[in-house]
Amino acid sequence: MAQRKTLYVLLTVLSVLAIAFAISFWVCNRAMKAEVHTRYVGIMNVASEKIAKTARGMEMNAMNVFDEVEKHLDSPASVIAALESKTSLNPEVRGYFAAFEPDYFPQEGTWFEPYVVHVDSSAFELRQVGSARHNYHKSDWYIRAKKSNESFWSDPYYYYDGTNISGHYTTFVKPVFDKTGQLACVCGADMTFEWLAKELQRIDEESKNNSLLNKFLTYDTDFYTVVINSDGSCIAHPEGKSVSMTEEFLKRDLEQKKSGTVDMEVNGVQATVYYGPIDHVDWSVAVVVTKQAVQGPLIKLGIIFLLTAIIGLVVVGLVCRRIGNVETV
Repeated sequence: MAQRKTLYVLLTVLSVLAIAFAISFWVCNRAMKAEVHTRYVGIMNVASEKIAKTARGMEMNAMNVFDEVEKHLDSPASVIAALESKTSLNPEVRGYFAAFEPDYFPQEGTWFEPYVVHVDSSAFELRQVGSARHNYHKSDWYIRAKKSNESFWSDPYYYYDGTNISGHYTTFVKPVFDKTGQLACVCGADMTFEWLAKELQRIDEESKNNSLLNKFLTYDTDFYTVVINSDGSCIAHPEGKSVSMTEEFLKRDLEQKKSGTVDMEVNGVQATVYYGPIDHVDWSVAVVVTKQAVQGPLIKLGIIFLLTAIIGLVVVGLVCRRIGNVETV
C-alpha cells in the first residue's frame, strides 16, 4: 500500500513538473528567440545607418567637385582645373571625371572625358579617357543620368586597364547642366570597395566590443556583416566570407528594398541571415549568424531545464521513499 502511494505521489509530481517545465521552457525559448532576433536586427540596422552616413559624406564631397565643374564650363582647361582643385577632398575616391556631350567643346571632338585619377597615396594624374573605344555615351550610367537628371550610385563593376587602378568600383554620378539648362556633361567620382570593407570591419568590431550591447549576454556571438547588391551578389565582405543571395524571392526583396530573415547555407555552414536596405544606395546590408550561435543558447537552456527536472525527480523520489519507510515502521 505504501509503495503504491509512493508511486502515485511520484507520478503526480512528475506530471506537474513536466507541465511546469514544458511551459517554462516554451516561454524562455520564445523570449530567447526574440532576444536573438532583436539583437541581430539591431546590429543590421546600425550597420545600415552607418554605411548610409558614410555614403552621404562621400556624396557631399563629390558634389563639391561637381559644383566646381558646373561653375567652370567656359573652356576645357577650366574644367580640368576645377577637377584638379578638389582632388584631396576624399582619400577614398580613386578619381573624378567629367564626361561631356558630343562636341560640347568643338575643339575636343565627340569624346571629351578628362579624368583626374589617384595613382598613389599622394599624386593625381590627368588622363583623357574618352574615345571611340571607350564610347561612354553608350554606357548605362551615362544614359541613366541623361534620362533621370538626378544623381545616383552606379551598379558595382570591375575595371581593368592593366595598371594599379584596376579593381572593383562603384561610381557616384551626377548630370551637370550649363547656364542655358543644356546638359553639358555627366560627372562621376570613382570609388573602390576598400572603404566599404574597412567600414564593415569597424562596425563588426564595435558591435562585438560594445559593453552596453553585451552587458547581459550569456552566449558567444559568431556573426559578420556584408553588403549585397540588388541582384543578390556580395560586393563587400570580410575576407573569405562572401554571401550569395540569388534565390528569386530574395532578389525580389533586395530589389524592392525590403527587410527580412532567411535560413540558408553560407560557405558550407548553416546560418540565419538578417537583411535590410541601405538608404541612398541600391544596396542592402546583411548580418550572417551561424545556426550554432543562434541555437546555442536554446540548447543550453534545454540542458539546464532537463538537469533541473532530473534533480527534482530524484529528490521527490528520495522523499517519497523516506515517507514510505516511515509509514512501514
